[in-house]
Amino acid sequence: MERHFGIWAFLVLFLVLDYGCFGCLDEERIALLELKAAFCSPDCSSLPSWEDEESDCCGWERVECSNTTGRVLKLFLNNTRESSQEDLYLNASLFIPFVELKILNLSTNMLVTLGDDDGSERPFKLNNLELLDLSNNTLDISILASLTELSSLKSLSLGTNILEGSIQELAALHNLEELDLSKNDLESFITTTGLKSLRKLRVLHLETNDFNISTLKSLGRLSLLKELYLGGNKLEGSVTLRELNNLRNLEVLDLSSTNISSSILQIVEVMTSLKALSLRSNGINGSQTALQGLCKLKNLQELDLSDNGFEGSVSPCLGNLTSLRALDLSKNRFSGNLDSSLFAGLMKLEFLSLSHNVFQTFPPISSFAKHSKLEVLDLICGNNTLLLESEDQTWVPSFQLKVFRLSSCILKTGSIPSFLHYQHDLRVVDLSNSSLEEDFPTWLMKNNTRLEELNLKNNSLTGYFHLPYRPNIFTSAIDISNNLLQGQMPSNISVSLPNLMFLNVSRNSFEGSIPSFGGMRKLLFLDLSNNLFTGGIPEDLAMGCPSLEYLILSKNDLHGQMFPRVSNLPSLRHLELDDNHFSGKIPDLSNSSGLERLYVSHNSISGKLPGWIGNMSNLAALVMPNNSLEGPIPVEFCSLDALELLDLSNNNLSGSLPSCFSPSLLIHVHLQENHLTGPLTKAFTRSMDLATLDIRNNNLSGGIPDWISMFSGLSILLLKGNHFQGKIPYQLCQLSKITILDLSYNSLSGHIPSCLNKIQFRTGFRSGKFSIISYFPSPGFSSYLYHSQHIELSQVNVNSYPIAYDKAMAEFTTKNRTDFYKGNFLYSMTGIDLSSNKLTGAIPPEIGNLSQVHALNLSHNILTGPIPAAFSGLKSIESLDLSYNNLTGTIPGELTELTNLAVFSVAYNNLSGKIPEMTAQFGTFLENSYVGNPYLCGSLLRKNCSRAEEEAEIEEGEKGLTDRDIFYVSFGASYVVVLLGVAAVLYINGGWRKKWFHVIDVLITCCCNFVMHLVGKFSG
Repeated sequence: MERHFGIWAFLVLFLVLDYGCFGCLDEERIALLELKAAFCSPDCSSLPSWEDEESDCCGWERVECSNTTGRVLKLFLNNTRESSQEDLYLNASLFIPFVELKILNLSTNMLVTLGDDDGSERPFKLNNLELLDLSNNTLDISILASLTELSSLKSLSLGTNILEGSIQELAALHNLEELDLSKNDLESFITTTGLKSLRKLRVLHLETNDFNISTLKSLGRLSLLKELYLGGNKLEGSVTLRELNNLRNLEVLDLSSTNISSSILQIVEVMTSLKALSLRSNGINGSQTALQGLCKLKNLQELDLSDNGFEGSVSPCLGNLTSLRALDLSKNRFSGNLDSSLFAGLMKLEFLSLSHNVFQTFPPISSFAKHSKLEVLDLICGNNTLLLESEDQTWVPSFQLKVFRLSSCILKTGSIPSFLHYQHDLRVVDLSNSSLEEDFPTWLMKNNTRLEELNLKNNSLTGYFHLPYRPNIFTSAIDISNNLLQGQMPSNISVSLPNLMFLNVSRNSFEGSIPSFGGMRKLLFLDLSNNLFTGGIPEDLAMGCPSLEYLILSKNDLHGQMFPRVSNLPSLRHLELDDNHFSGKIPDLSNSSGLERLYVSHNSISGKLPGWIGNMSNLAALVMPNNSLEGPIPVEFCSLDALELLDLSNNNLSGSLPSCFSPSLLIHVHLQENHLTGPLTKAFTRSMDLATLDIRNNNLSGGIPDWISMFSGLSILLLKGNHFQGKIPYQLCQLSKITILDLSYNSLSGHIPSCLNKIQFRTGFRSGKFSIISYFPSPGFSSYLYHSQHIELSQVNVNSYPIAYDKAMAEFTTKNRTDFYKGNFLYSMTGIDLSSNKLTGAIPPEIGNLSQVHALNLSHNILTGPIPAAFSGLKSIESLDLSYNNLTGTIPGELTELTNLAVFSVAYNNLSGKIPEMTAQFGTFLENSYVGNPYLCGSLLRKNCSRAEEEAEIEEGEKGLTDRDIFYVSFGASYVVVLLGVAAVLYINGGWRKKWFHVIDVLITCCCNFVMHLVGKFSG
């Protein structure tokens, strides 16, 4: 009995003692609450469970405690600060109570320093700390002084900060096994002496810094190093065998994007322990013999040679690397027929990428039938031929792929490879640009319930777009654009694909109403453009997709209000409603305050431009041409500081341009075809990046301002069809990047500036912030890490892909027709049009130096003098119009050297002599090129030149005699008229008559006295 009582007493005592040690200590609970106050200053919603001063803090989120002592062992405070909060200045003394702390994660907190109360750095007093993560903050090099006393530290991460300068203090951390200094601004590593104290270092991350080749050479002293990451540094130059000979324990080596020389291919063969090697993006050239050194690395499990310049056949010796799990040969110039025997022995392959080479043929996919571990097969062909078995020779693969990409291949069968019927674990399928001709493969989505991304764009798929009845919660992206699909969109799409982030069904023949997308709260991108959808925009789409950033509905048959009266799209960045039948006024979209691009061209939108648009501080593109908008441009637009593209052309806008409208980022302005009035005020004077200014066909007046020269990047200046007057300012000659200059149909006068020859008129595409969108990221080798147990698939990230920039367009008349230039062609045309003005004087010969100009129009002016022979220097000219002027002299024969000339007119001038020989381009011109010049001659004009010259001389002589007779007659008549006029006046007015005779008497007396004086003087 006593024995049993003793046992029970012992158990009770044990429970009491254990309970007494359960729960965190008061001093640590208080310290945690002080930490929360520091992190949340002035306020935040993080760490909601850190509230009760009496509760057990070991149960709080992000906290782990010891089961024996109750002390805090791990603190995971990463990403605690909210983006709206200011930088964090954290007091290191707040961590003193955590004496047993082993793991501390403070990453991604906008942390600037770990200082003392006075702001100075102080050493951490955490003697048991083994892991410290300070990555992704804004710490500078002074942080190292706080870490020198962390004697137990084994892992330190300082990646993605702003470290620069010496890192010698890290040599004090003798127990360090893993060090991450990636993505900083470091140039030099620890000295040789310091490296001796880091002998336990096993993993070293130095990616994306400014280290040079000497750093790689010095790291040979870390003989126990197993993983070394140097990608993204400047390792130009070569290394020797002696310098890397000590790294014989190295298992992972990343030298990607370092510009290291090809000599590394031979030296690396001594590293026989290597299991993973990346030489991606180094521009290394060579044939299959250059890879012989790599083939000696028998333990190699991962090899990345992508994005280099390797050419010729793939070295067969790579087939001897039987331990390979991942092989990436993409983005090279490998060619020839890829033999299936190369992969026959690589039975451990999990990842294989052969994309973007110039192979003539690929091995049939059936050659991988026994590769049971294969998970990623990336075969983007680039319009090569992929050999596939015929569909009647079906085969059953032993593998279950997660990623299958067969884009831009020429499939002989014209159908989806049959082996996919046996795949049930696919995550990414890309069969785009492969000339598929069959019905939409609903079975592919039905069989693969974990499918995340499906890309079938740019094929000839027919039939209907059906979805499985059972919801697929994993699908995040579908692109079936540019096919031949028809019918209505699935009405159950929001139920079947509740987590969809990206959907592109553009360029098909879908019809009917837009289906319900309500409840798709993760949807980021929706493109329904270029279909046959009717009706309006559903209210549930405008209200039920709070994450929607891109909405593209252009080129359909939609009508009604431009947008539902009530909408809630707070994340909307891009709205495209072009080419529909929307009407009414512009609705209030002010709650989509992050809107960056708004395209509503070619609709029937009416009313005035609303002032709330001026509150869209992120708006970069406002495109509303070809509507019925009226009224002035609101002064609120002066607040659009982020604006890059403005197109309000072909509306009924009136009033003057607000002088305050001058966005600093503005690139393209299109206000043509409106009713704007007044002079060009100081609008745009801060828009120094302006490339296109099109204000044609308005009612603007005054002179062209001198400050136009401020736009040094201006490429297209179109002022046609206004009421500008005065001289052409010489400041235009300072616009050295002009490609199209159109000042026609104004009232400009004076001479043509000879300095126009200083403008080079060079063509070239101006790259801006807009580029072609791409939706499906490639499966990258960088996500396939050596320690990973599975392939890590990248997620769709639409934010990193801007929208295609093809909205800016310019109109220019050349070759007797009006052409429109947009996209890449916007800057491919060069030309000058000064026609239909009141310009006078001679044509400056310097204009002949414009060798890059394609079109020159000086017609309908009052120009005189000869056609400059220097025009033979217009080597690129295609259209030359000098008609309707007063030009004289002959047509220079040198113009026949203009071999690109397609349109030529000198009609209705005063030219004479023989027209140019009808050779080359001049043999294509008709009589109407010369009409209105009676003294021109030549066979084309059916006028003999010798007879024409005689007639011209006779007519010139007769003209001279006629002119002399006219002079005598007119002089005599004028003399008689003057005498009769004076006599009539004197006869009528007696007072004037007396004054007149008095004046005559005085003049006679003066003359007589003068003569008598001279006579007396000479006689004396």
